[in-house]
Amino acid sequence: MPPAAPASDLTAHMGYWLRYVSNHVSQAFARKVEAHGVTVAEWVLLRRLLDAEPLAPSRLADRMGMTRGAVTRLADRLIAKSLLLRTADPQDGRAQTLTLTAKARRLVPELAALADANDAEFFDHLAPKERAALLRILQGIVERHGLKSLPVD
Repeated sequence: MPPAAPASDLTAHMGYWLRYVSNHVSQAFARKVEAHGVTVAEWVLLRRLLDAEPLAPSRLADRMGMTRGAVTRLADRLIAKSLLLRTADPQDGRAQTLTLTAKARRLVPELAALADANDAEFFDHLAPKERAALLRILQGIVERHGLKSLPVD
């Protein structure tokens, strides 16, 4: 039996470095939004609804790459926080739609500013061309692999 190939070093993997950076960026952002009473997953749902007409939970789940059950649980939490309204669809009384409350419409821009600040904290040291290249590379990986689910945790 031939000798086993030596194990590659952990830090030799791109995935290691992506996860390393991602964890720190995500955790810093989570702390910022949690100070405003929402989770990252709730923020993502709120942001998706900011520019949308009232949406059925099933359509929102499709857009977010999440299960309907997960969207329903997030919606229930946001309704309890007075950030989301669930109403009967005027065209189909059995169907429901989700919309932001006025409170949420005021909160989402504040949370977006936190997202901008978090990005600046981690990436403003990059030259504009480096930032653009990194963004292009990451978006290319998403497209190449057909990744659909939004990063919510």
